[in-house]
Amino acid sequence: MPQTNNMKVLVTGPNGFIGKNLVLRIGEVDEFSVILFTRDMGISSLSSLVDAADAVVHLAGENRPENIDDFVIGNVGVTEAICAAVRDSGRKIPVIFTSSSQALLENSYGSSKLEAEIVIEKLYADISTNCVIYRLPGVFGKWCRPNYNSVVATYCHNLARDLPIRIDNPNAILTLVYVDDVIEDIISVLRGESKGLDRRDITPTYSITLEELSAQIERFKVSRETLVSEEVGTGFVRALYSTYVSYLPLNKFTYQLPCYADERGVFVEMLKTQNSGQFSFFTAHPGVTRGGHYHHSKTEKFLVLNGTARFGFRSLNTGETFEVIVDQSVPTVVETIPGWAHDIKNIGSTDLVVMLWVNEIFDPLSPDTITSKV
Repeated sequence: MPQTNNMKVLVTGPNGFIGKNLVLRIGEVDEFSVILFTRDMGISSLSSLVDAADAVVHLAGENRPENIDDFVIGNVGVTEAICAAVRDSGRKIPVIFTSSSQALLENSYGSSKLEAEIVIEKLYADISTNCVIYRLPGVFGKWCRPNYNSVVATYCHNLARDLPIRIDNPNAILTLVYVDDVIEDIISVLRGESKGLDRRDITPTYSITLEELSAQIERFKVSRETLVSEEVGTGFVRALYSTYVSYLPLNKFTYQLPCYADERGVFVEMLKTQNSGQFSFFTAHPGVTRGGHYHHSKTEKFLVLNGTARFGFRSLNTGETFEVIVDQSVPTVVETIPGWAHDIKNIGSTDLVVMLWVNEIFDPLSPDTITSKV
């Protein structure tokens, strides 16, 4: 599909789940502008909208109508109207259509999606304009309607609100794609990465059972209590965690952490990881010294956020000593070294605030922390 300056993209179904995400994403890109076709505008308006467009992304459709006949009207009829308007325009306007994996199933929804695919195929046969058909499996991500047709949305919504979920068949396997991946592939098609009649798949595709899905979301939920994060940096767990968090109610945008206070100041654990340590912070009042111990294997990184600190070190092997003074004016990481006793003294006039990363979660049964003066 040819790239043009400020390509005008007609999006049908912009108020749906995928539509909302697409319209927002297109609005972030200078090379596109959006024309909207919504449910209340009527099929008759499509002709003028298509005339003004350089490309069409057809997302609109019916998946749970009150009347079964509306499957044909909403999924086939609108598609026919779009294709007729493209033909009448006299231009080879590319069309991107989101079908469903249910097109392979014998049900009213799937049959209507399959028929709509045939309409798109005929448009390509008639005028050779570029056409893309996505036969999407389950799509998950932010803004999907819960308790409707997405089990991921329902589980995320309900578990975030301490509501029950229903699992009829724990071993049932879901095939899923993430909405951001769908949107980015549509953007790539609009930029010209597709030619001819293209039956296109979204990658990556994920498979998970209902039991595994509910268990993973439950682990996201309890991580606020344990402070142990799931491995949310890549892949399916990353996408699912983003989706779960998007369903949190307003009163759960925040949560409190345990705070351990004594005459020296406070110590707060913020986040623990399964295999990459934990993050904390502590304070120390003026004149207070913390630490006074060494580790055999444990390592730490300290970052002074406020105040002035003197870090002292003593080698348990040679007796050599070393000290460094750090304040918040120059962000500086101070590392503790295995086999060196270390302490931290607040030598300033205000409370010292220090961020701390340690490479392992604290284990009271094997603390690897041996008291020793510097």
